[in-house]
Amino acid sequence: MDLGLRGKRAIVTGSTKGIGRAIVELLAAEGCDIGLCARSEDEVADAVRDLKARGVTVSGGAVNVRDAEAYKAWLDRTVEELGGCDIFVPNVSAGGGMDSEKNWWKCFEVDVLHTVRGCEQLMPQLEKSGHGSIVIIGSTNALETFYAPMAYNAMKAALLTYSKQLSQFIGRKNIRVNTVSPGPIYFEGGAWEMIKSTNQKMHDATLKAMPNGRFGTPEEIARAVAFLASPAASIITGANLVADNGFTKRVQY
Repeated sequence: MDLGLRGKRAIVTGSTKGIGRAIVELLAAEGCDIGLCARSEDEVADAVRDLKARGVTVSGGAVNVRDAEAYKAWLDRTVEELGGCDIFVPNVSAGGGMDSEKNWWKCFEVDVLHTVRGCEQLMPQLEKSGHGSIVIIGSTNALETFYAPMAYNAMKAALLTYSKQLSQFIGRKNIRVNTVSPGPIYFEGGAWEMIKSTNQKMHDATLKAMPNGRFGTPEEIARAVAFLASPAASIITGANLVADNGFTKRVQY
């Protein structure tokens, strides 16, 4: 299937490692020009170099998305360098944690506000595209009770509501909005590698809950994102695609 992504301009936050890196690698392979960011200048430089080798235009910047003005300025520069924006994937996340109010503020600023600010800042460009697509990265932690009450779980749930309502609000502008909610994803340097080394019991119980007996990979999530971002998914908006190897047990009607 030709996804129709060649020549599209995609901006993906937090995209030098893990799921974000897999997303930009796949979108670049499909012919998209790429705008990417992370906090590390060295990681950004490495990613830009590698992606340019695929023959696409790549713009990268080191930015902390909690800094609203710096983040918006980076988005504006990236749009200028790419000549527009057709696809936006807000991928940056603060991750889990139980350190009380501090973690709630961090997850709110990183997961929620960075997504909302990015959507609002890029809205004129996505509308101008005529076929704009936003794919928000959620989590199955938002769908069922998961170990303990954490800010991460609640903020990812908030993004599901935001995504659905935004899709209705901007649908007439020919902009689609969807969410991909990964289950446990294992990769080197990722959360589940850390959990394996610090909480083997939790790691093993989670693995046992997978019907096919394995964790997901960043590349599998990237394929789900690329499809929803593409014209091949032109009829799909307001959806939450659960990509979890059957980890969640609820029935989704």
